[in-house]
Amino acid sequence: MFDWLRSSDEPALPDRVRSAIREQEDATERLISWVQLGVVMTFGVLYIASPKQEITFDIIPWALAIYLALTVVRLIWSHRAHLPDWSLALSIVFDVALLMALIWSFHLRYDQPASFYLKAPTVLYVFIFIALRALRFEARFVILTGVIASAGWVVLMLYVLFIDPNDNMMTRDYVAYMTSNTILLGAEFDKILSILMVTGIIAVAIYRARRLLVRAVSEQAAAQELSRFFAPEVAAKIKGSQDQIRAGSGEVREAAILNLDMRGFTRMATEMAPDAAMSLLAEYQKRMVPAIRKHGGSIDKFLGDGIMATFGASRPSDSYAADALAALEAAIEAATAWQAEKRVAGQACPDVNGAVATGPVIFGAVGDDDRLEYTVIGDAVNLSAKLEKHNKSLAVQALCDARTYDLAREQGFEPQTEPRVFKDLDVPGVAKPITLVALA
Repeated sequence: MFDWLRSSDEPALPDRVRSAIREQEDATERLISWVQLGVVMTFGVLYIASPKQEITFDIIPWALAIYLALTVVRLIWSHRAHLPDWSLALSIVFDVALLMALIWSFHLRYDQPASFYLKAPTVLYVFIFIALRALRFEARFVILTGVIASAGWVVLMLYVLFIDPNDNMMTRDYVAYMTSNTILLGAEFDKILSILMVTGIIAVAIYRARRLLVRAVSEQAAAQELSRFFAPEVAAKIKGSQDQIRAGSGEVREAAILNLDMRGFTRMATEMAPDAAMSLLAEYQKRMVPAIRKHGGSIDKFLGDGIMATFGASRPSDSYAADALAALEAAIEAATAWQAEKRVAGQACPDVNGAVATGPVIFGAVGDDDRLEYTVIGDAVNLSAKLEKHNKSLAVQALCDARTYDLAREQGFEPQTEPRVFKDLDVPGVAKPITLVALA
């Protein structure tokens, strides 16, 4: 019965979104539990500080003690598990029942007619309980609180009217109502109407706010999932963009481009089961990506068994060349360790090649309005890809051009092993001979 007033699109939400919303609800219930504890403590302090009359049975300390015990149980429960809806509804009933019991007891405490309690300002605490339920962003609990509070006040009115049929204390004189213990039905209906109006307004606001909450959580979850498809630097750039990103927007940067590839993987994959080929590819990427990220590289794209990474393109860097060569060395080192593990296990593992080139590149968005992608364009991109393929011709694993190597050294790069220099080589696709440096 408490499933009404839920947003109609919530049942279709993915589990991860509903889980995120539930986490928010659980955190809210813990907050509400602490506020309730504060309320009962406040009631207790007011009771202790208030003047007391000699009465046969004082209900207030018993009600406060029971409510305190239930609040502590609820507080512990909310910190240990998700509170079911029935417990929240029951909590609302106890909240309102306690308040109404306290108000009802005023005429006994001060030895006055029952109508005396209808003028107690304590009824304003009803609005605290209604507002408290608004923290959960569920209109149904706000409405339930308002309806029960209104019903409770009606019961208190009926008690006054029928406790002594011969003298129900009713009046039509507003001045007499304000200056005596008589009751004015219009004034009591005003209180009930106020409770219901506030409840309705807050419920509408909460209903709208919950839809925004669901949308926000859905978009946040989607953004977290989508960010896994982008380098963190690119995701941050998209998130922080002041204007809508459009195809054709770009920036010129001095950057380094790293290309990695498994030598002979395509042929090997045709001889393997699909799952085995994809598993080997996942192992390779799992080892290469951390090596790149450790040195500040940004993964631009995965091209089958190829990995293209940029340094200084998505965000400017003063050490882009040094970082790229350090990442290249780290990747080859990780690949060598991986091959050793595979050999021990009696499994095949191809060699890994890599190459780095530097130069001015254009970093920007390409595509159309429905499908965009950040990428880099420039001679360094093409040269890096050509040098990666040229590793096999030179029987090496890691290459860069001499300009890139010299620039990296200026930026603080220290090679782990003595590099080999190949002067004035013809590289397929490169217009003129070029001097290359093999790092590993």
